[in-house]
Amino acid sequence: MGLEGLEAKTEEPGDIVTPIRLTRADARKAMVRHHFATSPDLRGAFERLRSVQFDPIAPIGCNHDLVLQARVPGYRIGDWQPLAYHDRHIYDGWDKQASLVPFEGWALRRFFHHKHRQSFEQKVFVEHREAVAAVLEELTERGPLQPKDFAYQHRRDDWQGSWYGPSVTKRVLKALWFSGEVMTAHRVKGQHVYDLTERVAPPAVLAAPPLPEHDAARELILERHRAMGLVRPNAPPEVWSYGELMPHRKTALPELVGSGALVPVEVEGVKAHATPEFLSLLDTPALEPRVVFVAPLDPFLWDRKMTAHLFDFDYIWEIYTPEAKRRWGYYVLPVLFGDRLVARVEFWSRDGVLELRAWHEETQLAAPFWAAFAQSLDAMMTYCAANRVEVRVAHGRLRDVCASVAP
Repeated sequence: MGLEGLEAKTEEPGDIVTPIRLTRADARKAMVRHHFATSPDLRGAFERLRSVQFDPIAPIGCNHDLVLQARVPGYRIGDWQPLAYHDRHIYDGWDKQASLVPFEGWALRRFFHHKHRQSFEQKVFVEHREAVAAVLEELTERGPLQPKDFAYQHRRDDWQGSWYGPSVTKRVLKALWFSGEVMTAHRVKGQHVYDLTERVAPPAVLAAPPLPEHDAARELILERHRAMGLVRPNAPPEVWSYGELMPHRKTALPELVGSGALVPVEVEGVKAHATPEFLSLLDTPALEPRVVFVAPLDPFLWDRKMTAHLFDFDYIWEIYTPEAKRRWGYYVLPVLFGDRLVARVEFWSRDGVLELRAWHEETQLAAPFWAAFAQSLDAMMTYCAANRVEVRVAHGRLRDVCASVAP
């Protein structure tokens, strides 16, 4: 489908913009190319994604590892770490939620630091000002440190059972982290090792002036569209960083449309926005079909209702669903082939063994799929350093294909 004749039209100057109408098939093709055209390296992947959601649960690497393996050929679990902790190209910070973000986005996300500082002001920075001073003094003199390494250790029993637990030291560190005063210098077994921000962030990043709140929010909303491709205005709150970006949508979206940064679209009755760069993908050939194991918190899936509309695929991450109520499994990944989501798979990797614990097909799968599946399974073994595959489900074709994959 070409772009000729698809220009969004303004019915009256300054009035409502008529959206570009797309078929679901065209939108699917563009979404797949936008997300899963492979990147030559990790820096290229982060440039396209803008940020990658960090999650520590690791049945087969973590979510951020799975996001990157879907885009960077040859990626292995943990390959992102030198980019963060040696090169200082990316950092652990807050975006959609905890995320890995290129440092070039630091100035925009100082907006989050300010909002979080306000939320912690009374309960931490006022009520526990002595603890804050003690933690900062130790970091200055002894950092970087894990929470357990601080000489200052204090707890409040009335915080037992809360999100951050009863440790005042940990709560103070989290408040300082959210507020941008300390950063993650590196991690030990997935746990934060904190240091002062001025010792982690590059000097040029620290020198960049903060943007006014609405300007920063508008640019972050644009970044969501650059990351996701097609975004509904009423996408779920987590897409908009919950309370931080949501209040700015009503004014930011018309401003971005007015400047040409975003274009209104309608996909068979569902309204959304996209960047001109995304719409240019309509004029490019479809990707060569390959099997992609999609991470549960991949930007491709951030708007689950849009995913369901485009792909006829209802994805629920059942990690927090009680086992007896799960339909699919604990940590099930959607399986993409071509421009369709065709199956669900649950992997588990430990000690050189890649287990395939669950498999659910959405449609009948033919020989081209299985050939592509074998290639992607081989890449998955490299990703998680597995030397053999064990199949825990009764599926003859699946077992045969897995057995054919060389260690």
